[in-house]
Amino acid sequence: MSASLILIEMAGAVALLLWATRLVQNGVQRAFGHVLKDVLRKALGSPFGAAAAGAGLAMALQSATAVAVIVTGFVGAGFVSVVRGITALLGADLGSAVVALVLRLDLSLLMPVLLLVGLILYRRATGGQGTARGKEIAKILLGVGLILLSLRLIGNAAAPLRDSALLPAALGFLADDWLSAFLLAALFTLLLHSSIAAVLVLAAMAQQGLMPSALILPLVLGVNAGAAIIPWYLMRGQDVLARQVPLANLVLRGGGAVLGLIVLLTLQPDPDELAFLIGPEADGATFVIIHVALNGALLLAGMVLATALARGLQLVLRQSAASANASLEKRPSSLNETDLGMPSVALANAQREMTVICGLIESMLGHLPDLYNTPKPEVLTALRELDDEVDALHTEIKLYVARIPSDVMDISETARADEILSATIKLEQISDIITRNLLTKAEKKSGRGVHFSDEGWAEITAIHAEVMINARRAYAALFSGDIEMARLLVRSKQHLRCLEQQSEANHLSRLRAGDVQARETSTMHVDTIRDLKEINSLFVAVTYPMLEREGLLSSSRLVE
Repeated sequence: MSASLILIEMAGAVALLLWATRLVQNGVQRAFGHVLKDVLRKALGSPFGAAAAGAGLAMALQSATAVAVIVTGFVGAGFVSVVRGITALLGADLGSAVVALVLRLDLSLLMPVLLLVGLILYRRATGGQGTARGKEIAKILLGVGLILLSLRLIGNAAAPLRDSALLPAALGFLADDWLSAFLLAALFTLLLHSSIAAVLVLAAMAQQGLMPSALILPLVLGVNAGAAIIPWYLMRGQDVLARQVPLANLVLRGGGAVLGLIVLLTLQPDPDELAFLIGPEADGATFVIIHVALNGALLLAGMVLATALARGLQLVLRQSAASANASLEKRPSSLNETDLGMPSVALANAQREMTVICGLIESMLGHLPDLYNTPKPEVLTALRELDDEVDALHTEIKLYVARIPSDVMDISETARADEILSATIKLEQISDIITRNLLTKAEKKSGRGVHFSDEGWAEITAIHAEVMINARRAYAALFSGDIEMARLLVRSKQHLRCLEQQSEANHLSRLRAGDVQARETSTMHVDTIRDLKEINSLFVAVTYPMLEREGLLSSSRLVE
């Protein structure tokens, strides 16, 4: 077989692995996502609980990055401390490494069973004989089966490479150049956007006897360095508090990988010594075991260093944010008048300004729990000033888009302009609800000297956390055009409705039981949850135009 055909076969197998991993992740999120998030939030109270919860959720979702997004949301909303978030994310890194170890086991007999059972359940669910959760469970089974199939295909594709003259020469070169091997492994992980996939592909090559012992350590270190960059890059636009978690993970995991490489380059261990410790040729199991051991060591180190690291990052990021805020006072507008004759550029300018509105609203939402507990006057004033800024940006964007000549826009550009205008209006309405309703309630609560019951406050914070998560989903769908994310967001309304109904029933029970705190805050409790629900509905409505464009939204319900 020619080298080009081998590479095509390998690429196809890797593509199947990535798609199957995504299939499992989406299935778990849709079938058990809310349950897993609740478990994670409750388990983050202790260091060991946070590490175990992060590892367990990463194993369920088959992605440490997905856990990073969830944990960062909790930290940004104020429900979890930065220290616990750091520990949970390091636990997630270990959990994803364990997933790779499990998938390296001989599960060849399990693969056809998973595919067969998954297909039967999926056919039943789509034929009207099953539930929506049953459909997602079927996808999980099919995804795991396809992962095992893809690993077999990767191994089969890599087998002929043993007889190739080019690959041994390339690997021999990398065995003598650990820095290049490290960088290539990091880049490979970034391209795949998954440490699990990167480890499994490299382990499959090692299993075929293609990897010298001298390569295994720099490649494992490179994979972990690349994997540490992914959540930091995805979360770089979050507020200062939330960004500390992925940045700490980058420092610990990425920095640990770089430190390990420096030690290797300094010590320059003899290849014969490595061969004695690892074996003359590293097999797939050895590769994954070292990957698991490294992440276990990083977790232990992180549990010791998390507190000091969180304090240091908090100081650095706040100083950076203060400098950024000073420069933002003179922030130039993206609404360039000279671009109005080029609709695609003008619409991109309007979208950039809309991201500013999204950041302001997320900041306003994130401060609500603290304000309900301690409504500091200076913070209330600052948030009302943010609302004024949202109003000004909303007006500027509307007028700017309205001045784009309609005769030079095609159908898709006209639709995009309508989507931007619709989204901007809804975001401005959210800002008004926060400042005119919720901030006023926080002030009244403080003025009256009343407090929510513990149960009532837990219900409010749970709904607030769900709204924060849905806000980020709305932003992701709006700016990326991700239709699946938009569908997920629309479906999430049902979960929030259930939280609202459960809270209302619990509140009535507390009133009947004579709970004094429930009676004193009854109207405020109900109105706060109503406002949060209205904000959530507006976030969901932001995605309606794109769903209608794709024919996925009828006049009464989401098209299945």
